[in-house]
Amino acid sequence: MEKHNSENDETLTKSKSPPDFDGIICFGGVDWWYHNRGHYDLQMMREFSKELPVLYVNSIGMRVPKLTEGAVLLQRIVRKISSLRRGLVIVRDRFAVQSPLMLPSKFGRRFLRWFLSFQVKRAAKKIGIKKPLVWIACPPALQVLDDLDPVALVYQRTDRFEEYPNVDPIVISKYDRELKRKADVTLYCSSLLFDEEKDQCQRALFADHGVDFKAFSEAGDSSGQTEPKTLREIPHPRVGYVGNLEPHRVDYKMLLEVAESLPHINFIVVGPSALADDWCTLPNVHQFGQQPYEEVANYMAACDVLIMPWNENEWIRACNPVKLKEYLAVGRPVVTTPFEELRNYKGFVNVASGAQQFAGEIQKAIENLPEAAALRKRVEQETWEMKAHLVNQSLTNLCTSNGRAKETDSR
Repeated sequence: MEKHNSENDETLTKSKSPPDFDGIICFGGVDWWYHNRGHYDLQMMREFSKELPVLYVNSIGMRVPKLTEGAVLLQRIVRKISSLRRGLVIVRDRFAVQSPLMLPSKFGRRFLRWFLSFQVKRAAKKIGIKKPLVWIACPPALQVLDDLDPVALVYQRTDRFEEYPNVDPIVISKYDRELKRKADVTLYCSSLLFDEEKDQCQRALFADHGVDFKAFSEAGDSSGQTEPKTLREIPHPRVGYVGNLEPHRVDYKMLLEVAESLPHINFIVVGPSALADDWCTLPNVHQFGQQPYEEVANYMAACDVLIMPWNENEWIRACNPVKLKEYLAVGRPVVTTPFEELRNYKGFVNVASGAQQFAGEIQKAIENLPEAAALRKRVEQETWEMKAHLVNQSLTNLCTSNGRAKETDSR
């Protein structure tokens, strides 16, 4: 199957939405009310809602909670209860968010499936969706797929879901295989996963993450005027990490080593944390928690270097983080640990393994800051609008007169 890339694909011209479906039901991988709005599924639904009604269903979950998570588990439970209390909310014209009530497993799998699909169908009807395209970014949603009788199915394979912590890898892998078999289009944003799995799909489409280029580039150019007040007393040079602080994602031990070896540099850490409160006591590491999406670019722009200190595991190996394009759009040098997608960013990022090398690359980046325009050039055409048009065109090409998308060989 052919790999589509938004940089050179001629199908990027705007087209009308396919007439076969009248709205989208998206089973999201995150919670609209808590997670950063930069996530792939949230951004895609924002774009599609410009023309069609969209029902975004907050994540129904893949992970099996563990009591050993302690305070972190309690935080998640509190957040989930808060989200559930909202029910169905019309966020703006043609975009609604639903937090379906999930019952304990003692009620039985068949009833639970019916109860979930009942809630979703009722919500979809309220916002005028009768012939839905179902978009799945959370594999367990496969269980209610047939109940929804979709016109078409999109499977968002943006990560190795089976490699997430605290999931049942056998169950999630089973869902993954079935979704790739059933989906009219399986979306990939990782070149590695696309290359490995495209032949398992009816139709595989490489449509990787986009970026709000205008917002992030403007923040980079006007950092003096838009710098967050919380940072104004922290001297330069500053090195920033913006994102979730999770032990399976961030090599926080290496980050501590790096920060300790560079005491003259201030490290700005922005994002929700699943680490212990006392994970870092270094005076040059400043933590600010999760910030509104509208402020994220300003925090990035207030730094001299931006970093991605990832763990080196199978999940990270196949990742393609949204923040990579956001960092480049801001126009700041990027230092990162290695992962496969970086093969498409040679010359635009600094790659390092281990604390000593990572610290060295940070120091070199500060001493020889690249031109912001050169970094932005790599991502200036990679907007979310263009990504949505690419996916929309692929769906348009698959539509049939009987209302069901058909398999197409794109070779």
